[in-house]
Amino acid sequence: MYLTNFLDRSALARKLGTLEKDLNMVGTDFNTATSILFVGYLLMQLPSNLLLTRVRPSVYLSLAMALWGIISASQAAAHSFAGLVVARFFLGFSEAPFFPGAVFLMSSWYKRSELVQRMAWFYAGSSLANAFGGLIGAGVLGNLEGAHGIAGWRWLFIIEGVITVGLALVAVLVLPDYPSTTRWLSTDEQAYAQWRLREDTGEEDTADAISIKEGVLLALRDPRLYLFTLLQHTSLLSQSFQYFFPTIVKTLNYGNVQTLLLTVPVWMGTFFVSLAVTYTSSRTGDRSYHITALMLVSVVGNIIVVSTLNTGARFFAMFLMPMGAVAAYQIILSWVANSFPRPLVKRSACISIANMIGNCANIYGPYMYPASNGPRYLPGGISTAAVALLVAVLALALREILRRQNKKLEAAESVEDGGRIGFRYIL
Repeated sequence: MYLTNFLDRSALARKLGTLEKDLNMVGTDFNTATSILFVGYLLMQLPSNLLLTRVRPSVYLSLAMALWGIISASQAAAHSFAGLVVARFFLGFSEAPFFPGAVFLMSSWYKRSELVQRMAWFYAGSSLANAFGGLIGAGVLGNLEGAHGIAGWRWLFIIEGVITVGLALVAVLVLPDYPSTTRWLSTDEQAYAQWRLREDTGEEDTADAISIKEGVLLALRDPRLYLFTLLQHTSLLSQSFQYFFPTIVKTLNYGNVQTLLLTVPVWMGTFFVSLAVTYTSSRTGDRSYHITALMLVSVVGNIIVVSTLNTGARFFAMFLMPMGAVAAYQIILSWVANSFPRPLVKRSACISIANMIGNCANIYGPYMYPASNGPRYLPGGISTAAVALLVAVLALALREILRRQNKKLEAAESVEDGGRIGFRYIL
């Protein structure tokens, strides 16, 4: 589901056909069309995730998926820049429930030690979407340009939107709800799924433990939420290059189809690196050091890509940029969910608030790469490198804060507890 979510969202990045010419787009129009999606995306984040604690996720998320697939396909009907902007706004609005909802739903099933690697498989959808998007884009531009009098970029929106709607019909049948409400689990299986989570955090994961208002207030009173929100915001800002990646790769001076094909190995490499680092993060119980190391890799990639026009060096750097920033973000997502385990409504609010404010970066981030700065995109590359470095520093700062919190928790445990170790934050 996330693969199609990101595929539909980032289809605009494969603008190598006649899209800008057909819609009379000039200057920063493309940047605006990219960023407007996230205005609609942000407006629906918090209410949607809170609603998810009261409805069946299998039905709600699948309906949202079908809706964004229809709107994504409808972008093909745009005949002006204004029409495209309106469609993109509503595409963001309809996509908003899925990502924070999926993270929240996964955190309702897996123990904290398990979540980071499951998050990698989930977030792999973005890497695979970029890889498959390049293949699909190459195929469409190479074979369907002008077919039946329809431009290639219009075919791209139609094909990807139709695929999404088809998969939504499958998702509603196989997607689980919560451990206590999933209908295809036996009573014993439901009890076992809930017991696993209770053993992990020492508290029940029940939707009706507190009201929605109480959950939101608990979230807003927790100072750690603001630090994690800043971490997620800067992490997403450091990935702004994703929406311009085909454009950046095109500076290697290959043709349109070849450029799209060149993005495939980069994203497949990112997919495998993500699986590897989240595996080691899960096995070692570490989050902060992994994030720091990966963000430094991204820093190096951004510096190289703006420092030289050598084709080999730039292509190598284009591997480093997403391998560092995208892989680190997957660990950040699980770290946020791990750090606000209970009650369920508070966790839902924390995940959606962090994701909502975090994604504000995608409103202004696209303007870091205006076409006038090509082929080096020096301001954007340097800014992204600086932000990536800030993410590394924030990860280390959060590690120290949580380490001190763990010492307080340890000191508060009484001898009467029989030596049982209670909840500890993952560092």
